Amino acid sequence: MKDENRANLEPVDRERRTFIGAAVGVGAAMVAPGVILHVVEAAPRAASVSSDVRWGLVIDTAKCADGCSACIDACDRENGLDLQTKPKPLSESKWDQQKAVWIRKVKLQDNQTGRITNLPMMCQHCEDPPCVDVCPTGASFKRADGIVIVDRHLCIGCRYCMMACPYKARSFIHEELKGQLTSVPRGKGCVESCDLCVDRRDYGEDSTACADACAAEGHNAIVFGDLKDPESPISQLLKALPTRQIREDLELNTGVRYAGV
Repeated sequence: MKDENRANLEPVDRERRTFIGAAVGVGAAMVAPGVILHVVEAAPRAASVSSDVRWGLVIDTAKCADGCSACIDACDRENGLDLQTKPKPLSESKWDQQKAVWIRKVKLQDNQTGRITNLPMMCQHCEDPPCVDVCPTGASFKRADGIVIVDRHLCIGCRYCMMACPYKARSFIHEELKGQLTSVPRGKGCVESCDLCVDRRDYGEDSTACADACAAEGHNAIVFGDLKDPESPISQLLKALPTRQIREDLELNTGVRYAGV
């Protein structure tokens, strides 16, 4: 009888495996009405992360349009931040202070000329990140390729890194999360910030959500690439434009540089 049952089940198992294999190959999957998850079709990296590259951004503030939020909106969609919902007891002002933000637009004004500059502010991916220095568990760390990231399994929510960050680039998750993206796991009681779309890096994709969105709007203010490759577009842009770091006095050698500031 057991052999007969096994024989009856095997065709079903084969069909199930075939279905799962086909589902993995599609570019997107509908999981609920109006919710589509992006599934990366490329294979994950086979080699270890290497220090032969250093990922970074160059942002040309002269091209950053006032009132444009394309980079922020794209970042929110890419990382599931758009799925955040305000807890009922919280006021709108309190929620604005607590909700996770990975990119925010900042306005700078020159006190002498009155000139106003718009710039996107995110984790600056420092070569010597203060957040890593103060983390008691090693949850905040810098990868060999220069990306500063948080291991949510090690984060205890002490928020020392938030206090140490001179760019106010990190957020703390106060509430339980629902409807997360499988590619970007998040959790209550953890700190998080821009990770230069690290899941894209590990699947061999060559851009970030913010850079793609900025280009789609026709602004092309954000350029992503390998800072160590002299032939990369980002390195060529660094040669062509005078750029600077935010808080250069701290000598953190940031992976994000700004032109026109």
